[in-house]
Amino acid sequence: MKLIKKLTVLTAVMLTAGSFTASAQDIERAVPESQTQIQLSYAPLVREAAPAVVNIYTKQIVRAQRSALFDDPLFQRFFGDKFSFGAPQDRVRGSLGSGVIVRPNGVIVTNHHVIEGADEIRVVLADRREFDAKVVLDDARTDLAILRINAGDEPLQSLPIADSDGVQVGDLVLAIGNPFGIGQTVTSGIVSANARTQEGISDFGFFIQTDAAVNPGNSGGALVGMNGELLGINTAIYSRTGASNGIGFAIPANMVKSVLRAAMNEGSLVRPWLGIRGQSVTADLAAGLGLDRAGGVLIDAVYPGGPAEAAGLVPGDVIMAVGDKEIIDEPGLNFRVATQEAGEAIELVVLSRGSIENRSVNLSLPPEEPARNVTKLDGRNPFQGVTVGNLSPRFNDELQIDTFATGVIVLEVERRTPAARYQFLLPGDIIRSVNGVQINTVADLTPEILENQERYVYQVRRRGGEQQCEIIPNRSYRCTQAQ
Repeated sequence: MKLIKKLTVLTAVMLTAGSFTASAQDIERAVPESQTQIQLSYAPLVREAAPAVVNIYTKQIVRAQRSALFDDPLFQRFFGDKFSFGAPQDRVRGSLGSGVIVRPNGVIVTNHHVIEGADEIRVVLADRREFDAKVVLDDARTDLAILRINAGDEPLQSLPIADSDGVQVGDLVLAIGNPFGIGQTVTSGIVSANARTQEGISDFGFFIQTDAAVNPGNSGGALVGMNGELLGINTAIYSRTGASNGIGFAIPANMVKSVLRAAMNEGSLVRPWLGIRGQSVTADLAAGLGLDRAGGVLIDAVYPGGPAEAAGLVPGDVIMAVGDKEIIDEPGLNFRVATQEAGEAIELVVLSRGSIENRSVNLSLPPEEPARNVTKLDGRNPFQGVTVGNLSPRFNDELQIDTFATGVIVLEVERRTPAARYQFLLPGDIIRSVNGVQINTVADLTPEILENQERYVYQVRRRGGEQQCEIIPNRSYRCTQAQ
């Protein structure tokens, strides 16, 4: 009840005073009151911030494909190289974007999609010096990447990273980047909205929206506040034409901090884990729960032994806030958890059995139990060339599937094998049983059940449904919906 009480006391004070007393943050924000103030310039701020924003150019070698027909021995016997038209030529594909120097020693933040698939990454500083960059960490789920350049002993101009939770709608901002490759460009605007979570840009969609002009090439560039701090990384626009329509999205600085922290400390990113499966509370769900509006996350399941269970959370509870930050939907909750460190305690405001309660949850890393044991199956059987692994909350998170899923998952199917040719198994299939033996771990896929069988009957979970399959080697294969 702590949060509710605080809100009630604050409301009572405001009503008693008969007027609103501005906070320190609000006092610092002021509307221009004179012509002189309107003529103020961003130039001093730009001089400090712009040298920390870089241009990024990438090259990707696109390998030309030569038809297998030309290498077929029978074709070569009759035609030789008459129809091969020479060796296939590789092509070079280029792209451009922006980045932000966040450490004086040459650490740079940009978007994953700016450097995705690149064979060469070139960084151009504001003073036109150029350096090759190495990828320290690349995270597709947040659409962030951390690069490093070696610019010698001289420290580079860098941007301090703000606490993006302090951003308010209406704040003035600058967007700095390299739109259309024309060179470094600065545009100004305001924060149009906070906590945009429905854009589908990344798995942890929680964006600052701005009307500062953002165009192709601005991706990875800086959204800068009036104090010269990095508020976010510009990452996407809403547009039917590809040009700016005044709706741009930036990844908040607090998410940048969490990815940067992982890159500098471990070199790999494992996000803290709450240990629940939930869904956003819609208007229909809210009515059934006795809430007067949509908002919050309804817990559907709690992982045994996970942080949520240890804090006493149960299915049916609704998470309403993390600390003093209201939770509107599931992406918002995912963002709040992902930007914390494992081992930290967070305070949740929870609707549980009709009453509002505060729960302290100690976040942890998702467990990897059992070990993934990635194995390529071999031998004379239909599963030859299939790579499988054990599911666990941590491995599931990497695979971007339900963290509660258990069993053995198909990771890869080697080309030119029976499994690939006839699609006995597909990447993403979860093997439930083979020849009447329940499959819980990779160790259960023993030679005794895979080798020298006249008939194979197995069950898999595929695309959310259960399928029963039968293979008679060299004769038939069929799958039906499991009952």
